[in-house]
Amino acid sequence: MRLFAPLLAWSVVVGAQDAYAQFSAQKDAQYIATLKAVVNYKINDEENLKDIESLRQNQAFNQKLQNMLNKLQNTRTKNTTNRKVQQILEKAGQDLYRLLD
Repeated sequence: MRLFAPLLAWSVVVGAQDAYAQFSAQKDAQYIATLKAVVNYKINDEENLKDIESLRQNQAFNQKLQNMLNKLQNTRTKNTTNRKVQQILEKAGQDLYRLLD
């Protein structure tokens, strides 16, 4: 019984940490999804639509954009640039979520 109590306490702590990590990851995903939805909505805004269409036809811009995207990766082990981009996106999504909620 003496060994069981510390083991039980440790498993409760680990379980709580896992639940918190899962909740945090879900919130981050919620913020990213909010950001994507708002960006998709605002791309079709009357004030932006003409300029967005112009950029879609701009080969130099599209090549530069593709070169920038090539620096990113969607793997679990991300480099410093990827982690920073992820943090920026999550923060922007969180700000939008709180503003619109």
